[in-house]
Amino acid sequence: MDVMAESAAHPITVAIERRIDPARTVEATSWMQAGTDLATGFDGFLGSGWVRAGEASDLWYMLYRFRDIPTLEAWEQSTQRAWWLDSGRAFASEVRVERRTGIEGWFDAPFATHVEDRSSGRAGDATPDTGPIQQPIPAAPPRWKQAVAIWLGFFPTNLLASWLLSFVPGFTDWPLVLRVLLATVLLTPFMTYLVLPWVTRMLRPWLQRAR
Repeated sequence: MDVMAESAAHPITVAIERRIDPARTVEATSWMQAGTDLATGFDGFLGSGWVRAGEASDLWYMLYRFRDIPTLEAWEQSTQRAWWLDSGRAFASEVRVERRTGIEGWFDAPFATHVEDRSSGRAGDATPDTGPIQQPIPAAPPRWKQAVAIWLGFFPTNLLASWLLSFVPGFTDWPLVLRVLLATVLLTPFMTYLVLPWVTRMLRPWLQRAR
């Protein structure tokens, strides 16, 4: 499978760094929220949020995620987004854009310890459609650290599963393909929802340390 086909099959997260005129913070807040509201109406939209580097900083960050490349491009090439971007040119300038695909999403750090839900206004409600978040978006760790973290989760999990499955009557007599099929069907959701999130939480200081 080529790189483009592989990327198209995974959710795409886009992180954008912008400089905002400090004198127009109120307008910028409404403008950021308007962008989220517009994106919500597009097929494949998985969530969005925006962050400020600090109260005195003019650096703002916006993050949004789509199901795959086609749905992301439909949003990015839409007349609605073009109109929205044009409406903010007087006070917002784009500095940097970063896309993350596939497995890197497992290693994204939490956005903040305090999150305000834009619909209810309650702190601590980290739903996908969030309002202000108080920390910038960290970069994903290097690939070799990702590989180490995955191995540290996969090895003991696979070892334990292999030991437990050996107690299933007749399991060792199954064809190799069926044994591997059953093991992967059982382990994939366990790794995705339990093991990898736990491993990345435990290793987060090391994963986020400078290369």
